[in-house]
Amino acid sequence: MYAKIFSLSTAALLTATSAMAATDATATTDLNLRAGPGPMAEILTVIPGDEMVSVEECATGLEWCKVTYDGTEGWAYSPYLTASIDSQPVVVYDNVQRLEIQSVDVNEDERAASATVGGLSAGALAMSLIGGPAAVAAGVLAGTALGAAAVPEKTVTYVTEHPVEPVYLNGEVAVGAGIPQEVTLAAIPDTTESYAYINGQPVIVDQDRTIVHVVR
Repeated sequence: MYAKIFSLSTAALLTATSAMAATDATATTDLNLRAGPGPMAEILTVIPGDEMVSVEECATGLEWCKVTYDGTEGWAYSPYLTASIDSQPVVVYDNVQRLEIQSVDVNEDERAASATVGGLSAGALAMSLIGGPAAVAAGVLAGTALGAAAVPEKTVTYVTEHPVEPVYLNGEVAVGAGIPQEVTLAAIPDTTESYAYINGQPVIVDQDRTIVHVVR
């Protein structure tokens, strides 16, 4: 009799543990799902803004979390993910412990895969995208999230047909994030906009160096 009760309790405990292993979160913007915890890792797919993912764990000391979206597992930039605490939305990056998400040390293989692309080293990440988490996540929490600008097809075509040297920055490309002054922008003819290739993707920016469109 006691053995049966113990067995059932163990099963219940395992079920509860499994249920707590992942946390539902929502992407605050179209967000890359990458193969590793960094902006140089391969892009597996894109999580559309307002879509839900399952957060499994977050890398210790990094701003990246391992998530599953539509059956694909990868790493997403956690300042662009929001979850719920007491029915209130919070940014995952600032609340990993409160959300009881497991923190894990990233192994050397994962760090290496994320730190080098095309011969570039992690030293290329000395600069960061400006105001990305604050501009996008905070905007979402306040109900004033930025949307992508409507960009003419000919502009997108020009940008894709005239690639420039890629630049890798800490963070993730998203509408509303700013490009540091140290990054050289390329002009787009007959427009007031410019572009650059950031973290493996072309981005179109306005006169204030703010990303208004990510070419995917």
